[in-house]
Amino acid sequence: MTNHRIEDYALIGDMRTAALVCRDGTIDWLCLPRFDSPAVFAGLLGNDEHGGWQLGPSSLPGRRPADATRRSYRGDSLILESEWDTAHGTVRVTDFMPPQAGTPQLIRIVEGVTGAVRMRSDLRMRFGYGQIVPWIRVDSGRTVAVAGPDSLWLDSTLTSQNAAARTSTDFTVKAGEKVAFSLVWRSSHDGPPEVSVPNDALEATEDFWRSWVGRCTYRGPYRDAVVRSLITLKALTYAPTGGIVAAPTTSLPEDIGGVRNWDYRYTWLRDAAITLSALLRTGYRDEARAWREWLLRAVAGDPDNLQIMYGIGGERTLPETQLPWLPGYEGSAPVRVGNAAAGQLQLDVYGEVVEALHLAHQSGLDRHDSAHRLQLRLIDTLERRWCEPDEGIWEVRGPRRHFVHSKVMAWTAIDRTIQLLEGGEIDGPLTRWRQLRAAIHREVCERGFDPERHTFTQYYGSKELDASVLLIPQVGFLPPDDKRVIGTIEAVQRELCTPDGFLLRYPTDGARKGVDGLPGDEGAFLACSFWLADGLAMIGRVDEARRLFEKLLALRNDIGLLAEEWDPRLKRQVGNYPQAFSHLTLVGTALRLGDLSVLPRPCGAGVREQVVAS
Repeated sequence: MTNHRIEDYALIGDMRTAALVCRDGTIDWLCLPRFDSPAVFAGLLGNDEHGGWQLGPSSLPGRRPADATRRSYRGDSLILESEWDTAHGTVRVTDFMPPQAGTPQLIRIVEGVTGAVRMRSDLRMRFGYGQIVPWIRVDSGRTVAVAGPDSLWLDSTLTSQNAAARTSTDFTVKAGEKVAFSLVWRSSHDGPPEVSVPNDALEATEDFWRSWVGRCTYRGPYRDAVVRSLITLKALTYAPTGGIVAAPTTSLPEDIGGVRNWDYRYTWLRDAAITLSALLRTGYRDEARAWREWLLRAVAGDPDNLQIMYGIGGERTLPETQLPWLPGYEGSAPVRVGNAAAGQLQLDVYGEVVEALHLAHQSGLDRHDSAHRLQLRLIDTLERRWCEPDEGIWEVRGPRRHFVHSKVMAWTAIDRTIQLLEGGEIDGPLTRWRQLRAAIHREVCERGFDPERHTFTQYYGSKELDASVLLIPQVGFLPPDDKRVIGTIEAVQRELCTPDGFLLRYPTDGARKGVDGLPGDEGAFLACSFWLADGLAMIGRVDEARRLFEKLLALRNDIGLLAEEWDPRLKRQVGNYPQAFSHLTLVGTALRLGDLSVLPRPCGAGVREQVVAS
């Protein structure tokens, strides 16, 4: 079982799937052929025998390689370069996945920098999340592993040894020499894939990322952090459909050793909609257009029963199961596949989806009548259901409640649709929906606000706080200079901050089940901490906001990646990784801090900002 921390991993991917590469050069996680397919390398959630690919300087038998001396991405790309300084010389391993049409491909190039370094490649191909050992054979000089519908083809100029369900190669690389390995997934009933040319694939991959990053319009002081986050968000996009996964992993724990382990390899409407906002505001319209088409296909046929998440192809059924043969990351069990939250009612999703469609329209994205019709259908449903209790933004597995954030986002959906009606873009019951907007606003202010502590609370009648109420000024529900907003930001900062200044989502209750229906605690939620920086900036405490933002940037690992949470006790990242929610809120806060209009603005302005970044 790996002793490496979550932040010891780097991401490579091809916009169809992604792999996690450890500091020691071992790939411990890879699902093929899609993000949500069963893993062929599942060592991250078990041990080396559950699948992985070690590649690095030779070590003692049964031992993983030593950690690389240094590693980095090649420029603004998703090409990872890891270097080892050894007693006999320096060697570099370049890992990448070409973002091309066709079957997924993983390429590893070993290059001698100085001296002569003894290397070892130890490939353990497994299917079905490490449960299935494939039939491995040699076909025309190529190693192929087959199990049921899947096959993996390994190409190299070196001869491999296949024994004990391993494919191993020992070799020495001298200064100036290169050795390449290519692993390709293929349906087992198809013929063998073409043999790739690794150097050509490397050049094409570098050109792809150079061109994509060149479209970024952000020129602010945090460009490096913003660009790395945007690359990560792009890597989490499933190119064939435009769906965006929340993370490429499942069951990385929010509480080390606990049960808060979830599968994030699906498209949450909330996360994807906010990702769309980050991309639009930094110049990426093609991704916005693709996501809008994905949304229309996913929701088609049943918009009255909007789900909070779908499969990356738009699949609706995501049954949650457990994999008992995997012990979990650092013993954090159960390992889950699928997500039962797909069946929850989360009313805030209507607001996030409508806001995303609204922003796309404001940005000048071509008119789409089907999108407008969908928006009207969603509002018809929300008009009937906004007053119901729900599971809320955090997907609680306890009783449904009247969560304040859910009601605020219902208001947001109505408000943005009213603006569309007022602009003459569509027709609808304008007077009735204005009255509905006012009714929701009035109820939230009356039932969701604690006048004694001068703060909005987690749900109606609750004394608990929730970081999601920080979004009240961002969506324009109340202006930032409203005393209720200022009181809420100050209360959340006072009561939900950890000792090191980062923010919890809401209070948890240790061994007892709290509002979310789960035992155990969790770390500081990074997206919420970025929201706090936004809130501080919006009420005029810009210097404090900037200090918090820079503290959050310091939590990134050496290559700029963030998981979902930060454990303030263990001082390490926790949760699924890398996490879209963390990176998209990083981008949003960087844009806000670079905008001179961060001071209090009038009610209704909210997130309706310029699409072109400063």
